[in-house]
Amino acid sequence: MSVTEETTANVTEADLTAFIYREARLLDELRYEEWLSLYAEDAHYWMPAEWQQTDPKLQASLMYEDMLLLRIRVERLSGARTFSQKPKSRAQHLLQAPQVDEIDMAANRFRTWTPFHYAETRGDEFTMYAGWARHEMRLEEGQLKIVLKRVDLVNFDAPMGNIQLFM
Repeated sequence: MSVTEETTANVTEADLTAFIYREARLLDELRYEEWLSLYAEDAHYWMPAEWQQTDPKLQASLMYEDMLLLRIRVERLSGARTFSQKPKSRAQHLLQAPQVDEIDMAANRFRTWTPFHYAETRGDEFTMYAGWARHEMRLEEGQLKIVLKRVDLVNFDAPMGNIQLFM
């Protein structure tokens, strides 16, 4: 969601909620380049491997990717020679209403928490996940940008195959 210069001083809960729903829609529609544009250049996408994990660098994670790794994953998902994506994976996010945890205009920090169910399918494989997504955002040139997306799965400790897409 774009935040115009006139509203820069007043990012609302509605702005943040619309941003979260927009991100999920871009993922569901496989619009990965547009999805990447929602992220700040110093952003990270983190999926902890432990309950209430506090450090993505000193503890193992299911995923901890910076923008370079996110771009590589997007290129792989979009590539014609990505045979692990024939047929392509598809996904659907079912989000509860995002809850706004923080709007701090002075610090340029916005945080949300969103419970979700996520379904992913490819060929005859169908996988369901449930969890909570936490977004930390800031304004850059009048646009909300994700600085950190943390996805905590309910069943983080269960054996699972490769996670192909983004939740």
